Amino acid sequence: MSTHTHATIDDLYRVEGKAELVHGEIVQMSPTGGMPGRTAGIIYAHLFQYERQYKSGYAFPDNVGFRVHLPHRESFSPDAAWYVGAIHMGFPDGAPVFAVEVRSEYDYGPAAERAMAAKRADYFAAGTLVVWDVDLLSPHMIKAYKMSAPDHSVIFRPGEIADAEPAVPGWHMAVDELCA
Repeated sequence: MSTHTHATIDDLYRVEGKAELVHGEIVQMSPTGGMPGRTAGIIYAHLFQYERQYKSGYAFPDNVGFRVHLPHRESFSPDAAWYVGAIHMGFPDGAPVFAVEVRSEYDYGPAAERAMAAKRADYFAAGTLVVWDVDLLSPHMIKAYKMSAPDHSVIFRPGEIADAEPAVPGWHMAVDELCA
């Protein structure tokens, strides 16, 4: 007989590196590569500038945990995020209203697509309004999914201006900045 202990948010706090709490288990995430990491950083920098100007929420970089209360998921750790709510030393309580997931080199293929679709569904169930799927290897560089139409993406390509409406009102950035 095997015994399985349900991991908790307290357990997640003690994990070294990036991880999420899904189905009662700590799911560790491998470090990302140079291009995906830089891309997430560029998006965060743009969100941070918006935060400084409008003071209507908080920009977060990679490796910040957000505590959520879904039946099978207790946290998210997006690559960049916009959060509206109180912040303190612990994980922000609730999902970010805007989450960015930047694909790493192994985030491709049918299994990866299913996992990303399931995670997007979890984001929306937790209250996220917009999720970006950023794919540096595709001409459809950013696929923006909205809670209001979760199975339909708005595609932003190089040469275009991307936004995260309605999650981050008035914020936008040039897709070309991610190609630099």
